[in-house]
Amino acid sequence: MDLNTIFHKENCLVLQEKTKTEALIELMDNLLATKRATGEEELKREIFYREQLMSTGIGMGIAVPHIRYKGVEQPVAALGVCPEGINDYESIDGIPVNLVVMIVAGENQHKQHIRLLSQIMEKLKDESRREALIKAAAGEEILKLIAGE
Repeated sequence: MDLNTIFHKENCLVLQEKTKTEALIELMDNLLATKRATGEEELKREIFYREQLMSTGIGMGIAVPHIRYKGVEQPVAALGVCPEGINDYESIDGIPVNLVVMIVAGENQHKQHIRLLSQIMEKLKDESRREALIKAAAGEEILKLIAGE
């Protein structure tokens, strides 16, 4: 799966919001505004329901809120960077979250969903890439770091 078809520069942003709830809303609003997802109320309900089950803060300053959802035909993603860190994310290691990767796959796209999660984590386990992402100032730079080699 080519990450350049999943991420677009307008969906890679430096977050303006500094709390978990606000950051998730900012990323969802971004996917909706860029027409990469539809169904605002249902999307928000599904993302927040997923967070209630278990925080998607996986450690190392990374959170990966992800759902399978009928409001998309192909997997889409948004990447929000918060250099200061989101302190209330409830990450598994207790470290503030700097990178929030929101993944929305189609309702019946289980294999693509898992493959996409794996590819993104392969990129983000590289500490130097994470550090560069946190320092990135714009969507184009963020896109190159997450989708490039």
